[in-house]
Amino acid sequence: MNHRRQHHWIAFSTLVTREIRRFLRIWAQTLLPPAITMTLYFIIFGNLIGTRIGEMDGFSYMEYIAPGIIMMAIINNAYSNVASSFFSAKFQNHIEELMVSPVPNYIILAGYVVGGAARGLCVGLIVTLVSLFFTKLTIQHIGITISMVFLSAIMFALGGFINALYARSFDEISIIPTFILTPLTYLGGVFYSISLLPEFWQNVSMLNPVLYMVNAFRYGLLGVSDIPVVAAFAIILLFIAALTTYALYLLHKGTGLRN
Repeated sequence: MNHRRQHHWIAFSTLVTREIRRFLRIWAQTLLPPAITMTLYFIIFGNLIGTRIGEMDGFSYMEYIAPGIIMMAIINNAYSNVASSFFSAKFQNHIEELMVSPVPNYIILAGYVVGGAARGLCVGLIVTLVSLFFTKLTIQHIGITISMVFLSAIMFALGGFINALYARSFDEISIIPTFILTPLTYLGGVFYSISLLPEFWQNVSMLNPVLYMVNAFRYGLLGVSDIPVVAAFAIILLFIAALTTYALYLLHKGTGLRN
């Protein structure tokens, strides 16, 4: 039993290490562009537009949007890392070798998801450091802040994994982030409080998981949220459980893996 556990741990740590090495080796493509993009968000939305908007929920506009921009960087990178990495492995038939090895599916899933989440967290850290040049960040609830960052990175890494399983070409990996992830992010209360929206759009926003992440993270940093934080955690955990179950089911079925 211990022997098998040791084998599983070796497989898991190898996958995670390989993923982390992969994005660190090409850091100029994986870590630098998101930092530059988010800096532009701070300059354009925070400095230029923020001065016109004034305060939001008692904070300067720059302080208000900083948590949302950091969260946006984390989820986009966690998603794209797993989607592109797993698809590449599938494309080069590396996954077939993994599938026939005695490594259980949940170890394969965990390895890729933790690797993707690691890139999301690295980018999140870089963007947080960048944000300190524009605004002062205080942490009101450190436990909520850290746990929401981890859960969000894991949830979107799972989404990227499922996307990669279904994708038949590299184009299909960029379609989802463009047509689903970007609208979800912009409608997720990153740049505004949803209390400003008409009631219909407030109710529509409630279906968006990004809204819960951004608000719980904002509560952790600033102490304000449009949504009860307990509800936000419950919904994110529910999404993670559903996505994990679905990803394992697809792996078990061999969806997108068997030609």
